[in-house]
Amino acid sequence: MTITTLFCSTGVSSKSFSADTDKRDISYASHTCPAIVAQVHLTVVPYEDMRMCPSAPVTMAEAHQAVAFQFTVSPDGIDLQLSHEALRQVYLSGLHSWKKKFIRFKNGIMTGVYPGSAPGLMLVLAGYMGRAKYAQVDPSLGLHLKIGKYIPVSKYISLDNQTRVGGVLVGTGLWVVIIFTMRSVLKWLLSWHGWMGERHGSITWKSRIWLALVKIFSGMQTPNLYSFQTSLPNLPLPSVKDTMKRYLESVRPLLDDDEYKKMEELASEFQKTLAPKLQWYLKLKTLWATNYVSDWWEEYIYLRSRNPIMVNSNYYALDFLHVLPTNHQAARAGNTIHAIMLYRRKLDRAQIKPLMLQYTVPMCSSQYERMFNTSRIPGIETDTIQHVSDSRHIVVYHKGRYFKVSMFYDGRLLLPREIEQQIERILADTSEPQPGEEKLAALTAGDRVPWACARDAYLRQGKNRQSLNAVEKAAFFVTLDDTEQRHDPDNPDESLHNFGKSLLHGKCYDRWFDKSFNLIIYKNGTIGLNAEHSWADAPIIGHLWEHVLSTDAIKLGYTDDGHCHGQPHSNLPGPQRLQWNIPPECQTMIANSLSVAQALADDVDMVIIPFQEFGKGLIKKCKTSPDAFIQIALQLAHFRDKGKFCLTYEASMTRLFREGRTETVRSCTSETCAFVKAMVNNETHEKKLSLLKQAAEKHQQMYRLAMTGKGIDRHLFCLYVISQYLQQDSPFLKKVLSEPWRLSTSQTPLQQPELFDLVNHPEYVSSGGGFGPVADDGYGVAYIIVGENLINFHISCKCSSPATMSSSCRLLLFTVALSLYSSQVSAETLCGGELVDTLQFVCGDRGFYF
Repeated sequence: MTITTLFCSTGVSSKSFSADTDKRDISYASHTCPAIVAQVHLTVVPYEDMRMCPSAPVTMAEAHQAVAFQFTVSPDGIDLQLSHEALRQVYLSGLHSWKKKFIRFKNGIMTGVYPGSAPGLMLVLAGYMGRAKYAQVDPSLGLHLKIGKYIPVSKYISLDNQTRVGGVLVGTGLWVVIIFTMRSVLKWLLSWHGWMGERHGSITWKSRIWLALVKIFSGMQTPNLYSFQTSLPNLPLPSVKDTMKRYLESVRPLLDDDEYKKMEELASEFQKTLAPKLQWYLKLKTLWATNYVSDWWEEYIYLRSRNPIMVNSNYYALDFLHVLPTNHQAARAGNTIHAIMLYRRKLDRAQIKPLMLQYTVPMCSSQYERMFNTSRIPGIETDTIQHVSDSRHIVVYHKGRYFKVSMFYDGRLLLPREIEQQIERILADTSEPQPGEEKLAALTAGDRVPWACARDAYLRQGKNRQSLNAVEKAAFFVTLDDTEQRHDPDNPDESLHNFGKSLLHGKCYDRWFDKSFNLIIYKNGTIGLNAEHSWADAPIIGHLWEHVLSTDAIKLGYTDDGHCHGQPHSNLPGPQRLQWNIPPECQTMIANSLSVAQALADDVDMVIIPFQEFGKGLIKKCKTSPDAFIQIALQLAHFRDKGKFCLTYEASMTRLFREGRTETVRSCTSETCAFVKAMVNNETHEKKLSLLKQAAEKHQQMYRLAMTGKGIDRHLFCLYVISQYLQQDSPFLKKVLSEPWRLSTSQTPLQQPELFDLVNHPEYVSSGGGFGPVADDGYGVAYIIVGENLINFHISCKCSSPATMSSSCRLLLFTVALSLYSSQVSAETLCGGELVDTLQFVCGDRGFYF
């Protein structure tokens, strides 16, 4: 009789017994006749159930190499054997962990003393000690002598050395004072935003001096990702009076005279009664919180929502528009996963350059911290974000099965060809999903409360808990999609429609929507990404995605036959199949969640429009902001379609402040509405052009106010949160926060254009990304301005709404036929006045031109 206990090197264990022996037999035999228990073997296997895919079976030699130690119990005693290879892997794993801890410790020190540096410390010490010794001048006024007296004299420390140590301590203290002074001055400098109001290309002497001072007080050394965090100013709290004034100004074009008068009365009553008390509490919060908005925004807007996060919150990013580097699914996965892990390594080492405006003004980097090893955990009342400091594996989903794949071997990151090898093993595995396993992730796509109940009731014990931990603590989640998606130039509408919807929701059960992001690799090698929204905003994941696309196609590349460069590893342990025991009751809950998610997904209509007739190059020649031009065109198109204006949301960022996230730009302004009416009434070219410039300038002003902490909606939101804590209702705040955003828009910025040589290789253009509609009767519009001659639009709405209708989901702007007009009108003519005719033409007489 043999008793075998299996211990997996990745932390998963299982026990197997001979067919004719159960646990009670073993227990009885071990007590009555020890000689019966012939052997006890401890072995390590890559799979918990000892199954590998047919193309890469686990041989006994491979299993033996993974054995950390083995002992045999017999009547003659215990025979202990050690595996040097397995112990080596344990040693290398521990060494990797300690290296990572040391790097984080070093980066913490470097960030803590920035803008100071080791050379700066040496310079201060040399200057102080030299002046005291040679110039006979004591800058510390005897302080170093007093400190030196507390250092005991011994055979190692003489009286002279005692004085020198005191001098070193005083010099170090002086260095610290200099650091805090520079940091305080830099924080004060970064609180000034007057430079933002100047026209592009024309900088006043005041701004030039300011930029020079910022560079000086930013230090001479190269900053790491988090160097400027303690130097960034806190988000300022605007006055209630200013917020009320800007709010009433924003709703004036949306309300008739009677409605506006009522709103004025509500605002006035709120400002005189409840607002001062709520504002006092907010001022109190600003004294101890670095950002008075972000924590409440994350909790109440994202984590406390009980609706599905699929479509409603999560967003997506697409592959290259024109380029497909390889059509081998495993190869594309190998390069892409490796590129992501390289980015994570740079992130862990804080080697990513902080983003800066004007190459000088730093932006907050706090959102990067939870990019990897992060999962949203469902709760009954509110969700939480779980982030672990390190994770050495990913989880891969393929045809209803979950696989845990280690990203490290032999103390190093797997190479692209080795990752490709692991993916090939998964693709060749023909095993069937376990009961309930295939559609388990539908729980993450449905309502949050049933998911929280199912998780607590059925997935917190035994093998389910181990497998769920593997998923939630993975670096990220990978889906090997068995469909083919790609932009088809011969059928762009349908192909991009299917591509976008697949990334937004997939089959509703083949993405783990709670993970910080899901990497999707399609059967034909196309890739995409689905990201959860609570932990960070889209520009953060966009920064990662730009790195991935450039590293995959440009830096790593592929062989002539489409595979990753390098050779596969002969002894690389294979993927580990995760084990589940899903009871029938849980399977019923999975089916219910899938039904809810499927109805939500089926109701989404989407169109992705790559507009290539012209881009920001032509618009900027007309001395108009590209973003303002697009937003004005949106308003004109919407008015043509609906005959009225609507509350419009454009996302802006507040990352000029510490822990800043977003603010709302209410882009439907009175100036924009005046221009739209002039277009509709066919006013003169001169008047339309004048109104267009006024509308564009107003939009830029609103955007600057939002970026500098003088927005409207985040302040009102925080006042509302305080009112709920105090249990004091405000009719004004309730009305404001219940207004639907029927046009929700967002621009995805291209943050690292230097990674793509778009001048010589224009084919490497990004398709950008998109999101679902915010209002049931509204549109979600995302756009990315790429290079000089491309604007990609992602437009979504709900099929069930008669106000939007799927056929008019082509909403807005100059999508088709603009090429016919732009080919006849030069940039000079547009700048001279016919730019407005372009908007008139492309928006059509009835609304959106299509």
